[in-house]
Amino acid sequence: MQKFSANLGFLWSDRPLLDRIDAAARAGFKAVELHWPYDTSAEEVKARCASNHVVLLGLNTAVGHATKGEFGLAALAGRQGDFIRSLDQATAYGRIAGATSIHVMAGVVATDEKAKARSILAENLALAAEKAPDLTLLLEPINQRDKPGYFYSTIEEAASLIAEIGAPNLKIMFDVYHVGVSQGDVFTRLKRHLPDIGHVQIAAVPSRAEPDEGEIAYSEIFKQLDRLGYEGWIGCEYKPRADTDAGLRWIETLGVSL
Repeated sequence: MQKFSANLGFLWSDRPLLDRIDAAARAGFKAVELHWPYDTSAEEVKARCASNHVVLLGLNTAVGHATKGEFGLAALAGRQGDFIRSLDQATAYGRIAGATSIHVMAGVVATDEKAKARSILAENLALAAEKAPDLTLLLEPINQRDKPGYFYSTIEEAASLIAEIGAPNLKIMFDVYHVGVSQGDVFTRLKRHLPDIGHVQIAAVPSRAEPDEGEIAYSEIFKQLDRLGYEGWIGCEYKPRADTDAGLRWIETLGVSL
């Protein structure tokens, strides 16, 4: 039986964060996940989740200097101090707000710097795992079409880092959308990497809209997750075609419930 969470980075993005939590609860979601909630106090987020009886799953570390093209700091040379500060910000916020996971964003890296960047990322992830043993730290490969130059775009790269570091709180964020765009063969990768998967996210391929269109048959993905015994949440991290509430018709179309 699937459990779906609302990613409030994309859903109900026309309103303030606390109002998005209200909207998710009204729609029937029992959990939410965030991108960068730092402009809203963690105490307010915790209180609003509690009043709506929804669970807060996770949030992202900071992107760094977005105007310079950064999209995370964990793999960037010369930015280890900034990364640690971003990690401390995310973990402190998450603990207060009630989150259980943090997506550690690697960043955009030039091709000729990738070998060095991997070493930096491994060092930073090992330190992060030690600093936050109470939280699940998620590694998410991002496809190169949406974010050219992002450090990794394959599940295997994330799995290699997890195996090398060996920390039990390092897990894969298996975003079916990114896997579909970057690699395909989603069923095989879900099965192969299930022990390392800490969270699953969904969106249509190639549009990133509601999961009732495109190349991925999500009804089959959900069956596969059931067959594999996946018991975690499935994050709805899609960009609505129009109104978020109207777009929730995909739930009935795919024969699932929140």
